[in-house]
Amino acid sequence: MKSILIVDDNLVSLKQISAQLAKDYEISLAKSGELALQICAQEKPDLILLDVEMPGMDGFATIARLKEDPQLQHIPVIFLTGNHDTGTELKCLESGAMDFITKPANVDILHHRIEMHLQFAAYQLQLEHAVKELEDNIGISFAELLECKDYNLADHVLRTGEYVELLMKELIEEGSFGNEITVEDISVMKRAVPFHDIGKIGVSDIILLKKSSLTEMEYQEICKHTTIGARVLKTIYERTPNQDYLKMAITIAEGHHEHYDGTGYPQGLKGDNIPLCCRIMAVANVYDACVTDRVYRNKLSHDEVCEVILAGRGTEFDPRIVDAFDKVRDKFASIQVSAKFSLIDKGWSFYNEANIGD
Repeated sequence: MKSILIVDDNLVSLKQISAQLAKDYEISLAKSGELALQICAQEKPDLILLDVEMPGMDGFATIARLKEDPQLQHIPVIFLTGNHDTGTELKCLESGAMDFITKPANVDILHHRIEMHLQFAAYQLQLEHAVKELEDNIGISFAELLECKDYNLADHVLRTGEYVELLMKELIEEGSFGNEITVEDISVMKRAVPFHDIGKIGVSDIILLKKSSLTEMEYQEICKHTTIGARVLKTIYERTPNQDYLKMAITIAEGHHEHYDGTGYPQGLKGDNIPLCCRIMAVANVYDACVTDRVYRNKLSHDEVCEVILAGRGTEFDPRIVDAFDKVRDKFASIQVSAKFSLIDKGWSFYNEANIGD
């Protein structure tokens, strides 16, 4: 059963509308905008019927607060108003409300409007999920294309997403970075992670697949994948500016090889001047790179990699993130990607052990 929050300072009106809807919906009542916000934070109703004229925080101030909260801004709001003038109606719609109903409300109209907007909200949510899934799959597909150049890359970006989530949850629980990191940031960063090595598309296959040590010139070419990736993602973001996760993807692509002591690349940033998402990604990236085989070296054991990361505390890595890693290191070891989106698994690899050095 869908839940509806009715907000009105008039108790008679509250009881009347509640009686009309109680048979078909779960009803919550609030006699002020302040109380409505408290209820929304706890219960997150499916729809809100909101009176316009209330003492203190009126309906317009209440909906403005709702729209500021990422967790509440998508709840459909229908204004209830005793004013029939065009100015009030226009202000209701401009404030972000889905609809308005004049009081006293006709029961049949009230039911019809509520059902219409509940169905629309459900459809909109379904559409948003579908679009998000499509966008995420595009990110993985980029990794699959890059796997043609580096056969470990697709699984690498999937695993690093899991490692990033582990680290962020631990950092939030510890409160290590206060308001710099939130639960909402986890999903944004996980969506951004698959793009972190997209710049390798611009690096020569001969260098990426070289089994022996790189020359200084070849190493400098590898380093360019950070700036290439940021440039590519910036172009994509300019064409789709409503996709905020791409902003973080740009930052991560460029900065995930920066070192806490300033010895990394491409900018040689130091300490907290390195974006937090890049500092988190640095630990996840190094862990996965070291525990998997690469064309130029064999993998290290979990314990060996943990020692590498702990040894980099304060030099390559942010000490607070290393401390969080140390607490969840066993969970890192247990991560297994349940679904592999790999071109190699599909038999599409352009390289194999026989020709990988060609």
